[in-house]
Amino acid sequence: MTQRTVVVGAALLDDGRLLAARRSAPPELAGRWELPGGKVEEGEAPEAALVRELREELGVEAETVERVPGEWPLRPPYVLRVWTARLRPGSAAPEPLQDHDALRWLTPAEIWDVDWLDQDVPAVRETLSKLGTEAR
Repeated sequence: MTQRTVVVGAALLDDGRLLAARRSAPPELAGRWELPGGKVEEGEAPEAALVRELREELGVEAETVERVPGEWPLRPPYVLRVWTARLRPGSAAPEPLQDHDALRWLTPAEIWDVDWLDQDVPAVRETLSKLGTEAR
């Protein structure tokens, strides 16, 4: 069995809106939108990795809420797992510090206004169904 590397994604929610981050790198992904997050490091819990990645990428203090059901394959050996998350009281507002050049808070009606990375689409759909909103 090949070892899978977990990539954690944050469905960062605030007042019913979902945060989308536009990639600035690598070139083949630049300009497309994703759920912020990153790789889980050796010996790190996925939830801890997500909190660390959000601090590094967005400069925020966040906490995970719950895992979104499912797991989505990325390029081998990576798989994407997503958690809903929220900003902790007193956290700074998110800023695109690393690997991103723009952020948008999307209402459920605006979710599909951005060009999501293909692998993030099913995770975003699952997140929407969890929020009880209709996914297109």
